[in-house]
Amino acid sequence: MTDGPRMSQRPDPMRTPHPLLLTLTLYLAGLGAAGQFSKLAVSFVSLTRVYADQSETVLGLAVSLISLVGLILGLVAGIVVSRIGARRALVAALALGAVMSLWQATLPALPVMMFSRVLEGASHLLIVVAAPTLIAEATPDRYRPAALTLWSTFFGVAFALTAVIAPWVIAQGGLSLLIGAHGIWMAVACVGILLVLPQAIITTEPPGARISVLRRHLTAYATPGIATPALAWLCYTLTFVSVLTALPLLTGGAAPTWLAAIAPLVSIAVALTVGVAILSRRPAQPVVTLGFALCAVVAVLTLVVGFTTISVLLLFAAMALVQSAGFAVVPQINPDAPSRALANGALAQMGNLGNLSGTPLLIALYQGAPVLGPFLFLITAYGGGVLVTWLIGRRAVAAMDEGRVSVN
Repeated sequence: MTDGPRMSQRPDPMRTPHPLLLTLTLYLAGLGAAGQFSKLAVSFVSLTRVYADQSETVLGLAVSLISLVGLILGLVAGIVVSRIGARRALVAALALGAVMSLWQATLPALPVMMFSRVLEGASHLLIVVAAPTLIAEATPDRYRPAALTLWSTFFGVAFALTAVIAPWVIAQGGLSLLIGAHGIWMAVACVGILLVLPQAIITTEPPGARISVLRRHLTAYATPGIATPALAWLCYTLTFVSVLTALPLLTGGAAPTWLAAIAPLVSIAVALTVGVAILSRRPAQPVVTLGFALCAVVAVLTLVVGFTTISVLLLFAAMALVQSAGFAVVPQINPDAPSRALANGALAQMGNLGNLSGTPLLIALYQGAPVLGPFLFLITAYGGGVLVTWLIGRRAVAAMDEGRVSVN
């Protein structure tokens, strides 16, 4: 990337759809991306019945392959989006996702299913990198924090919707119908993007800016504007899924059955209310720091009183500030669409690392020290989040104030 990236011409304001319509259309694409996980995760029992001759461990890999692809190729997706344009990447990703789901609906042999999941992982990555990049480009400054906060909820909302809808759909037509319905959703979202999103919004990397993928990784993670949201998201994702997964262990079996379902909804509700209200008045970088600091306070509370219903709900309410500001910080500390695409790619990469490693780490620490282990896990993640967003984040803000481009 050069110091003078080529910016595409902005669309005629009279022809540009309302920011709410743009955001909701991109959000539908995000729900489809999350559905690439939830359609098999929520229906895992049905998956084991279809492939009854396979072990649950192998079938678990069919669910998690998308995370593995994201971990390996997260920043590569950011590079692709910055080179070909976010709108083009998003349309291609949705089309690929639709084809993969419709193919999977035939319930092919497991090796074929696994291969399709790898391709679906590429689709997923491009969506979660391109969509927030487009939201940042297409929405005015005053709407952008709220729009990106809404975007941050797509994963939890999709899982909740799938959990409600999937049993009925499977009862009507089996796992094949559920997967096929997801494919139709992706196709509809693809058409929606083509109809709603102005082509003139696209910002691409200028020709001639070609460096190796390895060098791009090193340069990106050495750039404060890209490293800050990515490392913050790692600290967040290390704990979100792992705490939910390990709740029966952490609470000694005393947690009510509804807690695992309600806790993410509390986080979403706080993000869309308190998070949006704060972000309308304050920059995102200190809000992320505040969120991690509040999480650290609740971690200390769990050391004193244990993982109770109240302390768990407080933890997820505090994490909502990190969730709501985690995407909003990207356009505030990165100066142009290509660097924002790289930042979103790095964020996806670190998020997948956190999702993959958090649960085994937490359970291992719990088994070694049931009280102290989980506390050390949480305080390390949240303390790291405070340090990253306070120290590196301030450098990113200073670089933006000085008008420096974030990455070459």
